[in-house]
Amino acid sequence: MAQFFQIHPDNPQSRLIRRAVEILLEGGVIVYPTDSSYALGCQLGEKSAMERIRRIRRLDDKHNFTLVCRDLSEIATYAKINDQAYRMLKSLTPGAYTFIHEATKQVPRRLLHPRRKAIGLRVPNNAICHALLAELDQPILSTTLILPEHTEPLTDPYDMRELLDKQVDLIIDGGFCGLEPTTVIDMIAEPPTLVRRGKGNATLFEE
Repeated sequence: MAQFFQIHPDNPQSRLIRRAVEILLEGGVIVYPTDSSYALGCQLGEKSAMERIRRIRRLDDKHNFTLVCRDLSEIATYAKINDQAYRMLKSLTPGAYTFIHEATKQVPRRLLHPRRKAIGLRVPNNAICHALLAELDQPILSTTLILPEHTEPLTDPYDMRELLDKQVDLIIDGGFCGLEPTTVIDMIAEPPTLVRRGKGNATLFEE
């Protein structure tokens, strides 16, 4: 049965954040809020937890997970970023964007796009998310909480509890955080190109 934490969206309780991170480090799967929607997450490198997330969402092995990072310097550990891209990311993070970059060797091979050796990364503008990442001191491997029979992410933590109680280890209730997906930018392309229009302002990438 999943644990259920009600965490303040602006001033996260440090005790609950520490316990949530302990669950991640123990190989658990958590539901947590971001700046665009709720997400499923696990520790980077936890293969069994990642497979549990695949089963919850019924994802095939071609689905690309996202690395949710604490800040730009953490992104630079996992993605190859030139000076121009760094300046662009600095102006857009934290925010509701996912950036596709060529991955460094720090990223496990099974997470990479099979042809491009690429990975999606983001830095959400959400206090709970940031507190989790600061305590964990590494990215959270994540995917949006959209169940197979749904077309939009779940938004009510009590619905999540009813549907996922036996499938995840922790559900964090951080209040309503939205339905709109992130804006996805391909940073490998020259110039960077808009892959998906979402919550983040995309005018910079529109022709």
